[in-house]
Amino acid sequence: MSNECLAELSGVSKRYGSVVALDGMDLQVRPGELLSVLGPNGAGKSTAISLMLGLQQPDKGEARLLGQSPLTLEARRGVGVMMQDVALSPELRVHEQIELVASYYPDPLSPDDAMAMTHTTALGKRPYGKLSGGQKRQVQFAMAVVGRPRLMFLDEPTVGLDLSSREAMWAMLRELVHAGVSIVLTTHYLEEAEWLADRVVVLAKGRVIAAGTVSEIRAVVGHKRIACSTSLSPELIASWPSVQSVSLERGRLQIVAGDAEIVVKRLAVEDSDFRDLEVHRAGLAEAFTELIQEPAQVLIHESTQEVAS
Repeated sequence: MSNECLAELSGVSKRYGSVVALDGMDLQVRPGELLSVLGPNGAGKSTAISLMLGLQQPDKGEARLLGQSPLTLEARRGVGVMMQDVALSPELRVHEQIELVASYYPDPLSPDDAMAMTHTTALGKRPYGKLSGGQKRQVQFAMAVVGRPRLMFLDEPTVGLDLSSREAMWAMLRELVHAGVSIVLTTHYLEEAEWLADRVVVLAKGRVIAAGTVSEIRAVVGHKRIACSTSLSPELIASWPSVQSVSLERGRLQIVAGDAEIVVKRLAVEDSDFRDLEVHRAGLAEAFTELIQEPAQVLIHESTQEVAS
């Protein structure tokens, strides 16, 4: 186990009957990073986090939290948690919920400070059970930060939030990371991971199939998208080398090409009046889709940007 990791799974396997949830997984959370853990349903994301938190025990391998067993009180006091499925006393007021959680920590924020930080002050006197789904998520976020954790686990934190509330939480997460807090984020909003993550881990079938920066993950997709207005026919452009597909959308051609530079140069030669040119590299969503379609055939190695078949 690395002393530099705040949380770590080493060679961990976990089964539920005949179902293999994790298959020899290695996963590390480093100081001062926002790590986004992505994967389709059933990939093992929730199991991996549960093992790091000590909510479950591995069948094989070892889990460590802040250098200790996840079962120790000292380790748990350094962690803030926001799970996707939460059952809280509906009759307790928001301020009381946060105050209760604060009492578990040795040096917490005051409930008022936690609510101010998370923009939930106006909800303080309201019974938790009377809140909307999005308001409950905001309160749960306040409960996750009130203990001044070194490490936070956030499972789908922005589900149910409107756009302005989601953007406010994104800004708060970046502030926390800047202040030295490490965050493990699981999300189905890939644009959220793309905007926030310092590092991304992609899981499939209980294994890590890719890990690296957002740029390293995006590099697995070997094509770019070109949009332009041209008098050339889609059929002609589709016959060019490197062009994978061509479609017409609202009067503009949408071209997918393995080598965008070659295609753009040819466009300029064959139609000097072509215009409205846009070239986009693949986003994290496209890379994620490509990775999980054939997880056994591609693996991204961190920092080396090596792709092995």
